[in-house]
Amino acid sequence: MKTLFLATILFLSGLKAIQAQHSSPNKDLILRYQDTIKMLSYESINNPDEAERYSSSYKMIRTLIKALKTPNSFNFGFDSVKTISIQLSPDRRFRIFSWHVMNNNGSYRYYGTIQMNTPGSSTLKMLPLIDHTEAIKNPQDTLTTNENWFGAQYYKIIPVTANVRSPYYILLGWKGNTVKTTRKVIEVLQFKDDKAYFGLPVFEGNKDLLGKKRVIFEYNRQVSMMLNYQPKERMIVFDHLAAPDPRITNKPELMGPDMSYDGFKLSNGRWKFVQDLELKNAPSELDDSFIDPTKALKEKVNKLN
Repeated sequence: MKTLFLATILFLSGLKAIQAQHSSPNKDLILRYQDTIKMLSYESINNPDEAERYSSSYKMIRTLIKALKTPNSFNFGFDSVKTISIQLSPDRRFRIFSWHVMNNNGSYRYYGTIQMNTPGSSTLKMLPLIDHTEAIKNPQDTLTTNENWFGAQYYKIIPVTANVRSPYYILLGWKGNTVKTTRKVIEVLQFKDDKAYFGLPVFEGNKDLLGKKRVIFEYNRQVSMMLNYQPKERMIVFDHLAAPDPRITNKPELMGPDMSYDGFKLSNGRWKFVQDLELKNAPSELDDSFIDPTKALKEKVNKLN
């Protein structure tokens, strides 16, 4: 009994030593940064004054950079920060931070950064995402980099590595647009020469997709659109958008789901358009969090406060 008691004491002492190692000064520092980021990101969404929203976002950027410069920050999840979308690539090669600030006129500006995973190195490798949406006149046909980014708030990363010469990633994103319309985006991401490149003509299936570098859906702001990925089928699925009158064209503010579904199926590294899908699985409840991050994030944050 005495031996067992001593063994237990030694085990607990060892466990405390391990916990002390994990509770390092670096982690404590990042936790303090996280608290600041949480507060500022809340203000960037909820403050009624537009200038204050932007001021909070700029302060948050400076704090986030400090946090990411902290050694081993890549392994810190920032789980308590609910107003920034943080997506880790399945291969743990990188993660994307993305968020938005809404303007008083109902439009949005997007912010973000890509943090590369650099194990064994104390140097931060980060690719800031600079929103140039207004300057990109034909976004479906334009190749961009992280320095002239077609901004969005991403919620899904899909790696494509098989049967391709250069591996790439598909990003699914929400893009609030104007007081009348919302957008969702299927984006393509590659890394080359220490830059992130967005856009790649990997979509096919009809003449409207020929040569398109990314796919953009635009629809009435008051409705919701499902855009998600089904890994078992290797398929991106989404609501088919239509106007109430089929004679109406080029009026995205009148577009909305018509209760049918289309998709893109991955085949030999390319995404082939498939029309009129019969979904085996109904859209999940999680799709609600992909409809409008502004509304969803406010609800989450308000529950925490």
